[in-house]
Formats: sequence, structure tokens, C-alpha cells
Amino acid sequence: MSSTADERASDWADKLWSAVRAADEYWAQDVVTGALDAGLPPETVLLEVIGAAQHRVGIEWAANRMTVAEEHAATAINDRVIGALPVRRPDTVLGKVTVACVDKEWHALPARLLAETLRLRGWQVGYLGAQVPTAHLISHVHRTGADAVCLSAALSTRLPAAHAAITAVQAVGVPVMVGGLGFAADGRYASLLGADAWAPEARAAADRLAAGPLPVPRPPHQATDDLPHLADQEYTMVGRTARSLVRETFQRLEQRFPAMAGYDDAQRERTAEDIAHIVDFLAAALYVDDCDLFAGFLSWTGEILAARGVPALSLLPALDLLEEQLRDFPRTRRTLDAGRAALGPRP
Repeated sequence: MSSTADERASDWADKLWSAVRAADEYWAQDVVTGALDAGLPPETVLLEVIGAAQHRVGIEWAANRMTVAEEHAATAINDRVIGALPVRRPDTVLGKVTVACVDKEWHALPARLLAETLRLRGWQVGYLGAQVPTAHLISHVHRTGADAVCLSAALSTRLPAAHAAITAVQAVGVPVMVGGLGFAADGRYASLLGADAWAPEARAAADRLAAGPLPVPRPPHQATDDLPHLADQEYTMVGRTARSLVRETFQRLEQRFPAMAGYDDAQRERTAEDIAHIVDFLAAALYVDDCDLFAGFLSWTGEILAARGVPALSLLPALDLLEEQLRDFPRTRRTLDAGRAALGPRP
């Protein structure tokens, strides 16, 4: 796209942002229609206008300039205005592709952006949306005869589910491409989990599919064959006891920090949620044996808390209490240590 087209797309993205920020779906529809009438290609409108506006939604939420409700409303509007894009039957269908989010992944808009990009380029797409259980995914692949499956995961906590889905799809002879920040910005977890291809965003994924068939999947194998470190059972133990870890950590925090007695219901709920997220990302880091995954999550969480006026170091007591309960797990202790280091020196 030329610099002039870039500027035009940026201008329309700003207009769409104003519409979604005002939660005005009619205005948003008018913006998308106007961009198309002005001559912007549908793919540009999809990715450089709607996609750009959605990216800004995430930035504004993280900076505490949007509430969760406002973020959900903006995302819903962006999802619906995609329907304003033209839909035409291609003269030649390039092939069949199934696009889905892995089980328990509810961030569906990136996957839909990919699905619509592929449709615009001439693929027959089966878009399954958010949180697709692996068994249902396999059933769909069998029924439709997909040439490839594209899986999306925005959160690294979905990596175990993604690994199960990748292995199951490959077992029926269909190659898998993955994408989304859950696989890391450089796609390192895609190769670790045995995916046949990885793409950082929708255009790159479409380009890769257009370049030729994905590699033939490996023969059927167990998911654990890819990750021999799981033999120590640390991931399994942390995953199985996650609820009790969260409950015990919360109770110990109450005992050791009397100030929690003054928390209202909302504060108590947020504290429990923060602990649950810590345990989930700890388990994900153990699954792929990467302390940096956990450290990165805590750095990001610290930034989110700071934007809300909460010191990042307030996370340290929860890490200490988790280590008390998991002292017999050496990989887990190393991962917790990496998380502490990411938060900075203890006061």
C-alpha cells in the first residue's frame, strides 16, 4: 500500500475509533461504508481500519482509559461492522481452510480478521469463532475436508489446549498454522508445540497459504513426545491443584496482611482473580519450560496495575506464598524466581 493509501487508512481508522469510543454502531457502519466508497480496498479496510481500531482498544484498556464494559462494547462493534465488507463468490476457490480459536480462548476478533482476509483472497473458509473444543474442531475438519486449519490463541495460558488441538488435527492428516500473541511475538511456541507453520498476523498467514501447501503433518504421536520436560509432572501437579493453590494463597494473604480485612467485595474479587491469573501463567510457563513466559506476564501485569494506581511489587507476597506451597518443585521455584526478578528489587 502506498504512503498516500496508508494515510487514508489511518484517517479512516481514527474516524472509526471515534465511533467505537462513543459506542455508536450506526456511526461505525457509516465510517466503514465511507472508507469503501472512498476507494480503499476491502482488505485494507478490514486490517488497516477495523484492525487498527481494535488494536487501539487494547492499548486504551491497558492504560486504564477504558473500562472492561467499554472494551467489550467497542470489540462487539468492530466485530459487527466487518459485516459491511463485500462478500462475493470467487471465480476460483483456492482451497478450504478452517479458522478457529483454541479451546477456552475467547479473544475471537483476530481469528475473524484472518478468516475474512482469506475469504477476500478466494479461500472457502469455515470460521468457528471462539473457544472451540478440540473434539468439535476435529468433527468439523472431517465433515468439510479442510486443506488446512488455522488456530488462534491470544493468551499463553491456552498453549496446552493449543498443543492438544495441533496434535489432534495433524493426526487426521491436516496441517496446522497457528498465530496470536499466545505463541509469543516471534512464534517460538508454535515450533515448540509442533505446528506446521506460524504467522504473526493475517496478511502474513494469507501470503503463506498462497505460497503453497503447508508441510505434510508428522505421523500421529502423543503431545508429550514434543515436550519431554513434562515427565517431571510439575505442570500436571500445578494444573490439577490450581483451584486449591488460589484458595490457599488467598487465605494466607488474609492471615498475614490485616489490611485485607478492609477490602470490599470488588477488591477481594480482583485479588482472587490476580492470584488465579498468576497460577494459570505459572502452569503455562511450566508446560513450555520457559521462565520468560511467566516473567513477561508479570511485567505486563505490573504495568496494568501501575496504570490503576497499584504498585507492581504488591504481587510479590502472592509469589512468596505460592513458593511455600510448591517448595518441592525445582522448575516451579526457578520460574517464580524469574517472576520476582521481573518485578524489580524488593523494597
